[in-house]
Parts: sequence; C-alpha cells; structure tokens
Amino acid sequence: MKTLVKVWCLSVIAVVGLSSCMSAYIKSVGGDTDRMFSKIYVSDYPIAWDAAVEALKASPMEVVNRENGMLQTKWIDNTAERNLIDSAGSVSNYTKAQYRFRVTMAKGSFENKNSVRMTVQKEQQIQRDVLEGWRNQESDGIQERSLIYRVGKLIEFRTRTEKIESKKIKQELETDPLMN
Repeated sequence: MKTLVKVWCLSVIAVVGLSSCMSAYIKSVGGDTDRMFSKIYVSDYPIAWDAAVEALKASPMEVVNRENGMLQTKWIDNTAERNLIDSAGSVSNYTKAQYRFRVTMAKGSFENKNSVRMTVQKEQQIQRDVLEGWRNQESDGIQERSLIYRVGKLIEFRTRTEKIESKKIKQELETDPLMN
C-alpha cells in the first residue's frame, strides 16, 4: 500500500513538473500563449451582439461580422502602458507593444432559454528592439475579464429596459379608451 501511494505521489509530481516545463518551453520559443475567456449569457443574440459592439466601441474595429458572431479590433499600440507597468520589474523597456481583441459569439440554449456564449481572446505582442521582431506575450487576463463583465452589465441593462418598456406599452394599451 505504501509503495502504491509513493508511485501515485511521484506520478503527480512528474505530471505537474512536466506541464510547467512544457509551458515555459512554449513561451521561450514564442509559441501560442494566448488564453481564451468565455461566458454564457442567458439572453437573445441581438441584445448580446449589440452589448459586445458597444463594449468595444472605443476600439477601432477590423472585423465586424454579425452572421458569424465575430468581432476583432485593429492592433492597438500600448507601448507606453506596457513600459509603465513593467518599469517596476527588472524587465527592460519595449520598443513597441500592441494588442487586439477577438470576440466570438454563438447562439445556444441554456435550460430551455435563449443563450449566447461569448469568447474573448487578447493577443498581446511586444518588440524589444527593431531587429527582434514581434513576440507573443501572455495576457494577464484583466482586460478580457473586464470586457466580459462590461458586456454582462450591458445585457442586464438592456434586458431590464426592454421589460420596463413592454410593461409600459401593455399598461397604455389597457388604459387607452380607443383600444377597448
């Protein structure tokens, strides 16, 4: 029994060690380090789509395809922000830094209600000097989570507004003497 526990512990340590080594290797060779964040909203697709477009309205858009559920911003320069954030560490300043968002939306059903699954991916690239070229850098996930939160709040606001407006119209129709 003790040997079985030892074998199990060693295998767990090996798996954890190899996975962290593999992710470090992928980062060192400039591999894909982008993470995706997603959320399912119980909402109609048009409401969710409009909320996502409004949440990204400050960013210049490159792709806006409602039929395929795809939004993509143009590359946005954030060199000053990256240099400010990383100035506290031992990392040297970047010559250039840029990012863009990719948002995909898909219609679905959740507990017999219309739903929309939204996936957000931020691609962050840095360039330390002119000769190096662009390198992918993993995002911290803050902006992606903020975008998902913002879209959720916009959906909530629009849904409440629609309910209030439909209730108001219904009351007006019931009290209108011409409709009776």
